Amino acid sequence: MKKLMSILLAALFCIAAVGCGGENAANKDKKEFTIVTSFYPMYIDVLNITKGVEGVKVVNMTKPQTGCLHDYQLTTEDMKTLESADVFVVNGAGMESFLEKAAKQNPKMKTVEASNYKDINLLKDGDEENPHVWLSVTYAIAQVKAITAELCEADPEHKDAYRKNALDYCMKLEKLKEEMHNELDNLPHKDIVTFHEAFPYLAKEFKLNIVSVIEREPGTEPTPQELEDTIKQVKGLDAKVLFTEPQYSPAAAETIARETGAKIYQLDPVVTGEANEGAIDAYIDTMKKNMAVLKEALQ
Repeated sequence: MKKLMSILLAALFCIAAVGCGGENAANKDKKEFTIVTSFYPMYIDVLNITKGVEGVKVVNMTKPQTGCLHDYQLTTEDMKTLESADVFVVNGAGMESFLEKAAKQNPKMKTVEASNYKDINLLKDGDEENPHVWLSVTYAIAQVKAITAELCEADPEHKDAYRKNALDYCMKLEKLKEEMHNELDNLPHKDIVTFHEAFPYLAKEFKLNIVSVIEREPGTEPTPQELEDTIKQVKGLDAKVLFTEPQYSPAAAETIARETGAKIYQLDPVVTGEANEGAIDAYIDTMKKNMAVLKEALQ
């Protein structure tokens, strides 16, 4: 009888072990839902929407210091990253000129354009749409809503978690917007000179007036005539201030400052940073710094 009981217990243990092993194997084999983002602002949004959701992986395609994707060309490494993507979240509005190529590379991949949302009215630079919509906090909220809706459709298993996270993040962004309006709406000076065409949406939201742009194309020095025109405009300002960006050389702004006595400040378009969990508050933290800079410069 003792031998029989031992054999039965051993058999039951083996069955249980096999069952556990099968469950672990199933969990191990379960494919992660992979979301690839085109660059830093989109990475921050998706990180907040997917916070704490198991089985979801977020990868930022471009390197941490790439910045805006003006004329960006896909690399071999980028193509490999996109091969694993279930969803590719991009800004859209012309920021990523490589979308057609990316879609051909991975036809099963769903592409989400965050700027393609009913509440976003795109501004234009001449005939071209300005893609820097996330620098309006109102439009940043709209982009979060747009991304969330598309992720819920692509990955319905996690839709409740996505919606809860998005609501939490949008509430934080609403609080940021209220704080920025309180600090910036009544500044005595409103005229600003920016480095490139990154800030029209921020200027529109907080009633600032961009009188000149130092470099129309980032990395391209202004012509002597453009430099002369900007110097004249700055000389006519009550508050002589120039705003550069941490991603680009301030050389042209320094030339203008020497000729006009203007003071140089720095505004960050929130396009560079480390792609890790610490990025979750990067947009809010950077926009608060921009708020403090504008307040100091335009008092």
